[in-house]
Amino acid sequence: MAKLYNDTGMELKYLIVNDRDRSFGLSINTVGYQSIRPNSPYPVRNHPTGYFFNAQKGRVLREYQLLYITKGEGTFASDNTLERNIGKGNLIVLFPGQWHTYGPNNETGWNEYYIGFEGSVADQLVRNTFLARDNQVLDIGLNEELTFLFSRALEIAEEDKTGAQQYLAGILLHMIGLVLSVSKNNIFERDNVMGKMEQAKIIMSENVYGEIDPEQLAARMNISYSWFRKAFKEYTGYAPAKYFQELKLRKAKQLLVGSTHSVKEICYMLGYASTEHFSNLFKKNTGLTPVKYRSFGRDMKSE
Repeated sequence: MAKLYNDTGMELKYLIVNDRDRSFGLSINTVGYQSIRPNSPYPVRNHPTGYFFNAQKGRVLREYQLLYITKGEGTFASDNTLERNIGKGNLIVLFPGQWHTYGPNNETGWNEYYIGFEGSVADQLVRNTFLARDNQVLDIGLNEELTFLFSRALEIAEEDKTGAQQYLAGILLHMIGLVLSVSKNNIFERDNVMGKMEQAKIIMSENVYGEIDPEQLAARMNISYSWFRKAFKEYTGYAPAKYFQELKLRKAKQLLVGSTHSVKEICYMLGYASTEHFSNLFKKNTGLTPVKYRSFGRDMKSE
């Protein structure tokens, strides 16, 4: 069972990564835990070359790192992030080739977990903006599952058995998935975004046969359109107008398969200007014309 850390000093592991491990697409270079007491020097000096840094001058790493603070307070700054206060419950994402610096306040010290990694899988997460340089400090809160995963990663690294790198890669992906889920939901819950976004979705659903102007919808909910558009896209993955269009197409699919209305009738029921526009949009979305979709859907239902 993974041990959990509190004010227990320091435990660090630096791993040797071979070509076979790198071919997996995600490899772990280091895992560690440090408890920095108030008025203690930071960083500690027993790190190998490439990891030690001067907090005043900062450093540049050749890998990604996740740094999770579970006690105390401090500061963080990077090429992409102006100096800001951080503390327990914050997780920092560090990027290769990026200048950064961080450290605890003398008065409080802090406890930190970290894991360093690289590989094509990590690069893909960045390209697809799951990890973003302009959003390096994530609000996770004190999460027992996350600290358990860091502790378990340390145990696996220390055992260093065959296949340890792949085991660690799996733990890291679990961490990243947990971090992304918790941080996004914390934002929605803290700012009451979730309620506003669900309200907007319901209004759109109830007006699927009509028209919705996203700017008027935002005004109806007493929020600015620019904030609404950004928050709605973060929450659903779609801009408001695109989401409403998806609702209309979903309703069109239901009507094509489950009703006797003609394509022209369905087109005008849903407020499209012409059957040609509706058919082109429908085919772009589904790969089938409305007539072929109806035939295919009814054949599937009869089987």
